[in-house]
Amino acid sequence: MSAAFAFEVHGRDGAARTGALLMPRGRVRTPAFMPVGTAATVKAMYPKEVKALGADIVLANCYHLMLRPGAERIAELGGLHRFMNWPWPILTDSGGFQVMSLAKLRKVDETGVTFQSHIDGTRHQLTPERAMEIQLLLGSDIQMQLDECVKLPASEDDVERAMLLSLRWAERSKRAYQPGHALFAIVQGGASPPLRKASAKALAAMDFDGYALGGLAVGEPQAIMLAMIDASLAHVPERKPRYLMGVGTPDDLLESVRRGIDMFDCVLPTRAGRHGLAYSRQGRINLRNARHAADPRPIDPQSSCEAARSFSRAYLHHLVKAGEILGMMALTAINLAYYQELMAGMRAAIEAGRFAEFLIETKRAWAEGESA
Repeated sequence: MSAAFAFEVHGRDGAARTGALLMPRGRVRTPAFMPVGTAATVKAMYPKEVKALGADIVLANCYHLMLRPGAERIAELGGLHRFMNWPWPILTDSGGFQVMSLAKLRKVDETGVTFQSHIDGTRHQLTPERAMEIQLLLGSDIQMQLDECVKLPASEDDVERAMLLSLRWAERSKRAYQPGHALFAIVQGGASPPLRKASAKALAAMDFDGYALGGLAVGEPQAIMLAMIDASLAHVPERKPRYLMGVGTPDDLLESVRRGIDMFDCVLPTRAGRHGLAYSRQGRINLRNARHAADPRPIDPQSSCEAARSFSRAYLHHLVKAGEILGMMALTAINLAYYQELMAGMRAAIEAGRFAEFLIETKRAWAEGESA
């Protein structure tokens, strides 16, 4: 596969591991959390702020960018990195999940998926080959195969049909691949361990640069998600990076790293910040709650984020209640900083051989903070 991509494992503690993805545009420390920049922006943040808070890589999405402003236009303007002023690594999702969740009147067949834009109703077709072409035009560093992601709960027959179709699309994505970037496959199979196993084994035989787990974090209980991680990871190459798509809460991250996941993305920290919710070492803090109206304490005096150290909870409560943009910006930064600090803490704990202790201490601090 790509000579421009490598993955190194530097330390292990049980199934948890720490290492790095190596690419021409930079080194990504793992376990890694990728802030979501769906439409070529991490909402309410400047790119350099996202980097300063600890992110080595961000995610952008093919579905949104192909519809607006268009992949060809971005290519004409110098590619996605220049377009969004982010010179470091970018992973692009192929758009399969967004077609499932956003598109109108979609039709899936062997060729691909035909759908109407959720923006203006125009008709589009997304095939494995077109998804690869779009990602090549964008110039992302890690690119994803097109897959079909079904909504859960679904029948076993429908999940198996989508999983087998995604395998055939994986083969076509690999044939359409052009060197110079990494290509990741996506394990599907819903909540069925046998289907997850079959998908993982078939994709492993195709030898991709990395392996993602898709179709999770769509409303199923955490125990189901964790069981599907175990069922999948047992059958993907140990020497390749493992990426859990669309996950998740800080607890999800801890439990997934514990099982051997290396990469994550999720809109939760940015979306929560825009709606008045902070994530911190003391757990979740709902700044809409009246209990914070006269609280002079900062969110976290030890945070790497200035807003978490310098703004009082009373001021953040006021900004949220008043609908001020600064409140959204501050809480987004606070949450992204905490997520990156959590990942850094996990990396250090794995290197030191004390991941189990770190997990217990972190969860205890959340519980004590939420009860305070």
